[in-house]
Amino acid sequence: MAARKATAQTGPSAETLTTFYRDMLLIRRFEEKAGQLYGMGLIGGFCHLYIGQEAVVVGLEAAAREGDKRITSYRDHGHMLACGMNPDNIMAELTGRTGGYSGGKGGSMHMFSKENNFYGGHGIVGAQVPIGAGLAFADKYRGNGNVTFVYFGDGAANQGQVYETYNMARLWTLPVIFVIENNQYVAGNSVTRSPQLPALWERGAAFGIKGEEVDGMDVLAVQAAGEKAVAHCRAGRGPYILEVRTYRYRGHSMSDPAKYRTREEVQKMRSERDPIDHVRDLLLSGRHASEEDLKAIDKEIKGIVNAAAEFARTSPEPERAVLTTDITADAPA
Repeated sequence: MAARKATAQTGPSAETLTTFYRDMLLIRRFEEKAGQLYGMGLIGGFCHLYIGQEAVVVGLEAAAREGDKRITSYRDHGHMLACGMNPDNIMAELTGRTGGYSGGKGGSMHMFSKENNFYGGHGIVGAQVPIGAGLAFADKYRGNGNVTFVYFGDGAANQGQVYETYNMARLWTLPVIFVIENNQYVAGNSVTRSPQLPALWERGAAFGIKGEEVDGMDVLAVQAAGEKAVAHCRAGRGPYILEVRTYRYRGHSMSDPAKYRTREEVQKMRSERDPIDHVRDLLLSGRHASEEDLKAIDKEIKGIVNAAAEFARTSPEPERAVLTTDITADAPA
């Protein structure tokens, strides 16, 4: 799903913008469908949607290369789609079916795909951060030049294990990019109600880690920042922090009605800062696509998502006998 790099002289190409538009729209439509299936009782447990944050993963995946790894929290469907995982198997996992990436036993928060270098999906807040550093350590040991993207939220940025990981990552000069997806709300609490000095990315300065703040509603800005961070890591200069300021339109999870903010606030962000509409406007104003072209893309994406939902509905549930497997592992003698 990676797009070609834009140049200062030409700006983003029609191909790049179309790819970004298509990839972000797939995430948006997939998440909307997941929300519908949850409301119908076809998805159990927790379900955290990524609607509004699509530019973050799409922009950073455009800066990645084959072999790079990614790991994230429980708000993970967008990350899976952006790195090329199959919508059918993702949706099947959400509905607890054998056609899912974890055989229907992981659900929304616990999916993996080593083939796509996606290492979760983690339900414990901040737990993925030290694991991500471990992935980066392995790549540095192997000397393969790969980078690991470690995604976590503004709430997880206050966890102690994050700072222990910062310390080790800097000490060992690990090729890891810490991506703080600051979506403005720690569950039901606005980030403005908690101390923000220094900024989340600036906290890395205590460990000697460089970083920056990025407009997470602009996929081109995210791509540019991602390329800078990747170049820093591949040059052997150690970790980098990106605080990507984005916004989630839905509640923390499907069980959260989000009554702690006004409808006007959400609508203002949707109407003025939506990441998909931004690329849509660039395509239309630059005459890279017509309204009919974009309608055709939307129709295609809806077809993909509807097919994924149908695959999930028709995939069988796991047999009772397999429910106790994959829990423990035998230690080597």
